[in-house]
Amino acid sequence: MARDLRDAAHLPNLREGRQPAPPEELPRQRNGVTPQMHGRYPDYNVLDEVGHWDDATRRAVLQRVENVPPVRFFTDAEARTLGCFCDVVLAQDSEPKIPVLNMVDAKLFAGKLDGFRYDDMPDDRETWRLVARGLDAAARQHRAQEFASTSWEVQRQVVDAFSKGQLQGEVWDDLNPKRAWSVLMRAVLSAFYSHPWAWNEIGFGGPAYPRGYARFGIGQRESWEGAPAFERDPVQDVQQRGLQ
Repeated sequence: MARDLRDAAHLPNLREGRQPAPPEELPRQRNGVTPQMHGRYPDYNVLDEVGHWDDATRRAVLQRVENVPPVRFFTDAEARTLGCFCDVVLAQDSEPKIPVLNMVDAKLFAGKLDGFRYDDMPDDRETWRLVARGLDAAARQHRAQEFASTSWEVQRQVVDAFSKGQLQGEVWDDLNPKRAWSVLMRAVLSAFYSHPWAWNEIGFGGPAYPRGYARFGIGQRESWEGAPAFERDPVQDVQQRGLQ
């Protein structure tokens, strides 16, 4: 990942001043696209393998890259706030960015929900709208007009409090922030990691259908999978930086 912020468990460390590593420490992407054009697999592009996929798989994957859906469910104000939220939690600080909010918006507009919800929470569509209002309300507590227009420092403080279920006042007096966090992050992470640019970033070989995978041993990879060009062990690196 470009930044460990994508793991919600790391958000509390922001408040304590322990910052994730900047993506610039990773090699510049040379083949294909990754978020912010940095990654551990700079010469790997999963889309080089489209010729090995069946027609249905190829269409489904390429659709995510070539046909970004317009925002139709959220209002302009909601999209501005929630788009900023997605960028903060995913550490998408610069272009190119995976259009996560557009992908979430498309599902909500089409009514393609998960088929379940918490019994003390509203419909997911209403939850997203309430969170947009709640994030702006939380930003106003920091003397900002709205979440999207405030400083990144305030944005991360608000997101950190959101992740801990500590937001209070206005919307948050009626909406459970911990439940709302779970609803949003389930959708955000699902959208992000369904996109080929994220696959490039983590070296994922893609659907590999109908060819399939054959090498499952530790340290083994298929001939088409990328080799990491950044040798630092991410698990040990996180531990050494105190980002757990």
